[in-house]
Amino acid sequence: MQKVFSRLTQFPRTSSSLLRSFHLSSIMPVQVGDTLPNVTLYEGTPGGKVNLQELGKGKKMVIFGVPGAFTPGCSKTHLPGYVQQADEIKAKGISEIICVSVNDPFVMSSWGEQQNATGKVRMLADTVGELTKALDLEVDLSAVLGTKRCKRFAMLVEDNKVKAVEVEPDGTGLTCSLSNSFIQKL
Repeated sequence: MQKVFSRLTQFPRTSSSLLRSFHLSSIMPVQVGDTLPNVTLYEGTPGGKVNLQELGKGKKMVIFGVPGAFTPGCSKTHLPGYVQQADEIKAKGISEIICVSVNDPFVMSSWGEQQNATGKVRMLADTVGELTKALDLEVDLSAVLGTKRCKRFAMLVEDNKVKAVEVEPDGTGLTCSLSNSFIQKL
């Protein structure tokens, strides 16, 4: 790892996005000032394609990621907070509140229905972890959830630029990415 990093630092003015393209997640996760990646997420069904950059054009959005739909922390605390505070968040000029997880769109849709998220929080599936990898927020939870998943995070995005971001220090905790903590950044 050190050898790769020292090679990258030999290039003049190496940008954080270049470093991220090498997936050195321990060095450069998503940061303020980054542009949202051009990825496709899925809403409701595999046919419900949502291009994240197109969705974000000219909008102010909150995007939060969770390790897995229907998991205890995500279902009892993380998603419910954003659902309950959706009106307060949107009153601050937020046009979209988006929940992302490495799950299939059917699971995300069912979870959203169970949590009464319809009309409040958009449930978008990162089916193969494309967004998770692009943001360098991948965490290996294969021993407990069967695959690599998304670290728990929250970010404020304006016109596809990250304006604020909080990533749970251990990737799965429930502190800085919760709605009642993150709302202070809006």
